[in-house]
Amino acid sequence: MPPAASRPVDNLDDDDYPAYTMGRAAEMLGTTPAFLRALGEHRLITPLRSEGGHRRYSRYQLRIAARARELVDQGTNIEAACRIVILEDQLEEARRINEQLRARGPQPQPETSG
Repeated sequence: MPPAASRPVDNLDDDDYPAYTMGRAAEMLGTTPAFLRALGEHRLITPLRSEGGHRRYSRYQLRIAARARELVDQGTNIEAACRIVILEDQLEEARRINEQLRARGPQPQPETSG
């Protein structure tokens, strides 16, 4: 066995690693492959493709799909659900960036001559 420092990153710990087939992803979400394809058509998630051309999903994509399914189950149409999830994701990213900027504290402003 190679030393720990030379082993590749453990893909199972990587949220973005496309570990799940469409069938397994649908099973985990309690939905159908058609639902996952619809999310792709609405550009909510874009699965990677295996060498054989099969869709493969990451854990991050499954969390996004689960949120969309929750909205659809509550009566939201799929197009609106996808848009809501995209906006929620953008808002979360903006909050994360804002928190990082706040943690840095005030930055010195360049002096202006004039």
